Amino acid sequence: MRFLNDVTPPYDLTYSDVFMVPSRSSVGSRLAVDLSAKDGTGTTIPVVVANMTAVAGRRMAETVARRGGITVIPQDIPLDVVADVISWVKERDLVHDTPITLTPHDTVGEALNLLPKRAHGAVIIVDWDNRPVGVVTEADCHGVDMFTQLSQVMTPSPQTLPRGTDPKVAFDSLHERRHRLAPVVDGEGRLVGILTRTGALRATLYEPAVDASGRLRVAAAVGVNGDVGARAKELLDAGVDVLVVDTAHGHQDKMISALGAVRALDPGVPVVAGNVVTTEGVRDLIEAGADIVKVGVGPGAMCTTRMMTGVGRPQFSAVLECSAEARRLGRHVWADGGVRHPRDVALALAAGAANVMIGSWFAGTYESPGDTRTTADGQKYKENFGMASARAVRLRTADDTPFERARKALFEEGISTSRMFLDPVRPSVEDQIDAIVAGLRSACTYAGATSLEEFHERAVVGVQSASGYTEGMPLHQSW
Repeated sequence: MRFLNDVTPPYDLTYSDVFMVPSRSSVGSRLAVDLSAKDGTGTTIPVVVANMTAVAGRRMAETVARRGGITVIPQDIPLDVVADVISWVKERDLVHDTPITLTPHDTVGEALNLLPKRAHGAVIIVDWDNRPVGVVTEADCHGVDMFTQLSQVMTPSPQTLPRGTDPKVAFDSLHERRHRLAPVVDGEGRLVGILTRTGALRATLYEPAVDASGRLRVAAAVGVNGDVGARAKELLDAGVDVLVVDTAHGHQDKMISALGAVRALDPGVPVVAGNVVTTEGVRDLIEAGADIVKVGVGPGAMCTTRMMTGVGRPQFSAVLECSAEARRLGRHVWADGGVRHPRDVALALAAGAANVMIGSWFAGTYESPGDTRTTADGQKYKENFGMASARAVRLRTADDTPFERARKALFEEGISTSRMFLDPVRPSVEDQIDAIVAGLRSACTYAGATSLEEFHERAVVGVQSASGYTEGMPLHQSW
């Protein structure tokens, strides 16, 4: 990457401070761009879901991996639960989604409670042999008593698709019958999944992130306190594909020691460590054993570090400088935090990041772990919180004495509750990924790049005023 007119500004920059100018391009199609990362994580799109308790769970991990990204399960989750999540994700199908199921004798209230757990918006009604006998959507439940049995509102005898049906054939079949979705069944007619028309289309556009055995990939995090080696070993034994050693201030002795403990295990998977924002931090973590360094202090939407402490660094400059050092040492960086629009993902990659971590943006989706709530005026949202907030500290210190918990709760650097509204047009993480990938593919064609490495090499970036940033925003109504 180079700056426009080769003028490097004497101050640090955020994503909003910069823009990319187009270059001569011979790339004839956005689909000709290879978005796979070269950092050893196996992602086919450069998207990593951050290890935030309100964001990263099993549904998120399954869905994002199916579209080529990877999710980092938080370090606060009990090890037996993390092992169960890893096993569950690796058993998921590469094409069809995991269905929500109820029986004909269950109630409308139970269906309405489960529908927001999945973006496909349907509950499959099954008999005692797990064969689909009906489908219930939210529309079927409107104006119906909550205790009504689902047998009274379901659409019976749904169209089914055999497992292994080619996505294009599945789309054509659903389109021909004017169906939005269909249960997927095995050879004996038992339910194994659900496929929508949009899901069939996506299966032809995305390549899943899979391990050597063809199973979906998933990452998990450990902290720097306690017996890091023992926890890391349990995660590795559970089959995790990427190990993330994570703490807010990554350039410290505890991190160096934690990396030593992890490296002593000869993990055999990429080891990520962070967070840092300086070349010195990158160098020390790589020398201690990190394959990938997470870059970002303070740019996250739930983070109050900069306002509380004055510590941090504008994210674009941090990624640009740290990635250059990592590349010099033959390693990689992840840009962690500050992403609010698809343009920010493109700019982070132009600056040299191998992958981009996203947290709060994905909190307001069906796939995040929280329950969907509704405001008085009907807007749907989920609660989000920072991982250094008092709320997160309470979860992290549940095994401490009441005195120790009370002491630690006095210090926080994050928001304990925030409403992340679901976009009524794009409520799924897959919808957000579609927007990110579309924007990134276009950015690559503007730069004349067919891969992320070419994109970094060819990108030309300029510096803009606040008015320049505002000028680039669309207007949804006349002025």
